[in-house]
Amino acid sequence: MSDPRLFTPLQVRELTLQNRIVIAPMCQYSAIDGCMTDWHQMHLGQLAQSGAALLTIEATAVLPEGRISYGDVGLYDDANQSAMATVLASIRRWSDMPVALQLSHAGRKASTQKPWDGGGQIAPGQPGGWATVAPSAVAFRDDDVAPAALDRDGMRRIREAFAAAARRAAAIGIDVIQIHAAHGYLLHQFLSPLSNRRSDEYGGSLANRARFPLEVLDAVRAAFPVERAVSVRLSGTDWVPGGFTIDEAQAVCTMFEEHGADAIHVSSGGLHPDQAIAVGPGYQVPLARAIKSVVGVPVVAVGLITEPLHAEAIIANGDADLVALARTVLYDPRWPWHAAAALGARVHAANQYLRCQPSQYRQLFVPPAQQTEPDSR
Repeated sequence: MSDPRLFTPLQVRELTLQNRIVIAPMCQYSAIDGCMTDWHQMHLGQLAQSGAALLTIEATAVLPEGRISYGDVGLYDDANQSAMATVLASIRRWSDMPVALQLSHAGRKASTQKPWDGGGQIAPGQPGGWATVAPSAVAFRDDDVAPAALDRDGMRRIREAFAAAARRAAAIGIDVIQIHAAHGYLLHQFLSPLSNRRSDEYGGSLANRARFPLEVLDAVRAAFPVERAVSVRLSGTDWVPGGFTIDEAQAVCTMFEEHGADAIHVSSGGLHPDQAIAVGPGYQVPLARAIKSVVGVPVVAVGLITEPLHAEAIIANGDADLVALARTVLYDPRWPWHAAAALGARVHAANQYLRCQPSQYRQLFVPPAQQTEPDSR
């Protein structure tokens, strides 16, 4: 294939991405008191050699009680910041791949077991558990301990915590911030009428339900350097009758764009245990296409995108501007190399790996003389 669109560059604010492949944030549940460990250094380090255009650090809590589990990464104190800075410095020593950070608050879906331990809620007062908060006192599951409904002081504290985390991210050299408003976590909980039962100006109409997520976006945008991009990850639908819909998502994304979002990452679901999703290759791409039809900023598609020709078609057809890989790139950390080989494109690889280039793909890697040196930040 000549000139595959999947391997063309894209400008996002002042950042130039080398291709259209981004690595989505994937929780590892391997932090200690919110601090990254050597697992993260190993995990992220290998992905930084993948040939993708952007590496996104997993959902990172802006407050201790905002963690999904006691094993989640945080960026709410100096120890968290120092640990993340150490991991980031290790990545940057050997890779010039830009690094994004997803900032999150889990709301009523916080205080859970790690997935391999069942993933259920840990009740307040039990080891590893704490009291949760949400827009309304509505539990995620019927047998969960209900969250406390946030008052104005609680909302202010969370909003300020997002801004503080953004400043910490800027200080250690994070290139892009992604605000997590998907998968049933706190900002998604405000957006969905299934979880937001408020009767004040933060509930009811879509404009009211979007008010707090927009306030968080405004706070993060003001706290993060103006030349660096801020994106939002959104669930395009709840997949539940009476829940958040793609029509509402389109309206909210135009609001995000108006408030300075530089890109929209479109996922779905996670808000309600009764969601009914017909999962198949690219099952969320129609949602990305719908969002792309109403915004002017880059849109990211994600979800069971596993084949290079499929990824190429998504970009070439204009369904999205970028594709994100999650479990696909865990299974195959060199997926971008293999996609480039299949489509006749070229990727950057570390000098240490250049000699692994298969004989039938002698033009796969960009020559060292044409590669930039890793960022020394």
